[in-house]
Amino acid sequence: MRAYSKVLSNKGSAGVDGLSVNELYKYLTNNRERIESELREGKYLPQAILGVERPKGNGGTRLLGIPTVTDRLLQQAVGQVIAIKFEVEFEDYSYGFRPNRNAQQAVLKAQEYINSGYQHIVDMDLRTFFDEVDHCILLQILYRKVKCHLTLRLIRKWLRAPIMKDGKLVKRRKGVPQGSPLSPLLSNIMLNELDKEMEKQGLRYVRYADDFSIFTKSNHEARKIGNNIYLYLKNKLKLPINREKSGIRKPVNFTILGFGFVPTYIKGEKGRYQLVVSEKGWKSLKLKLKTITRKTTPCTFDERIQRIKEVHRGWLGYYRMANIGAKLKELDGWLRNRLRYCIWHNWKKPERKRKNLERLGVDHEHSYSWSRTRMKGWATAQSPILVTTITLERLRKRGYEAMLTLYEKIAPHLNEPLYTRPVRTVVCEVLR
Repeated sequence: MRAYSKVLSNKGSAGVDGLSVNELYKYLTNNRERIESELREGKYLPQAILGVERPKGNGGTRLLGIPTVTDRLLQQAVGQVIAIKFEVEFEDYSYGFRPNRNAQQAVLKAQEYINSGYQHIVDMDLRTFFDEVDHCILLQILYRKVKCHLTLRLIRKWLRAPIMKDGKLVKRRKGVPQGSPLSPLLSNIMLNELDKEMEKQGLRYVRYADDFSIFTKSNHEARKIGNNIYLYLKNKLKLPINREKSGIRKPVNFTILGFGFVPTYIKGEKGRYQLVVSEKGWKSLKLKLKTITRKTTPCTFDERIQRIKEVHRGWLGYYRMANIGAKLKELDGWLRNRLRYCIWHNWKKPERKRKNLERLGVDHEHSYSWSRTRMKGWATAQSPILVTTITLERLRKRGYEAMLTLYEKIAPHLNEPLYTRPVRTVVCEVLR
């Protein structure tokens, strides 16, 4: 029932059988005894996985595997039990998909290493990790803790379940389907072997799922460690490295989980870096806001404001540790002009524009001339006639709130550099 509640709260699409999450309870009521007997007798066979292509930020696509809701329920139930066995063995510097751990903690740990002088960073990228996991190695690792043959058989069947792409079933002999409830746990179990190797070598590292970085004090040391870890991944875990995205970085060229680092110029504080948002993070935010404020998007002004608020809360909730006040001010001005453009476009006909401008306090002569202007909509949105009539105060009355204002409310460190306080204190504030 705990697994059912989790699957229900996660929602998600139907699998190859077309059974939705809302229909799962009725299906279990009618088929529970059959499913239970098949599980106990070792006869249960998972259904095929539905393959769905999702766009990635770099322009490529990522193949997600969507199991049926029944298999998602059973995977969630199995994951809840075996996670307890493995969680006690996971290393402290693994932050992905674990209870009471998050990406912000990983970023703060990386900043702590950098500000402590470990500024030659081995940045490694595993090439399509979820598609390259070796089933034999993973099952051998699982067998150390899980001795139940029925459970191991079930996991093996889930790993080997074919994936349906474009209406055709494709066999799978390696990889963990990205999108199933078990995949985050299995990836942590696999890469915990890498964590143990790095701990054995006494390295300072941060890992979040398949993203990991090692922090060293010299370029020579970074090259030596990078080669050793590369050979370990290749020979022991059979995981390939993406050479194009991997390398040795300095802090100014290094990004982790959407955060970048820039030096701080404070007297007596050399070699210190503060957090900023990466270019990719800004681009993704701007793209979302552009989609919402596109003049042809079919929604009312209030609906646009509501969607903007949701994006603001989510983005700032993640990036609030970074120093982003100056850029937010610039972004807010751009977004307000986008909203003015939507309003101007919604007024449509010249006579309606004239009447609305007069209601906003513009005299008849100016309202008439501006309503008949030949300027394009985006130029008009930035012109004095709309900036002085559709003011910030009037937008606030309609529910708009600037990102900078929201940032000042939720960011606890605006008046104090992040590195001047203990990391544990900052993490507690972020979690709170």
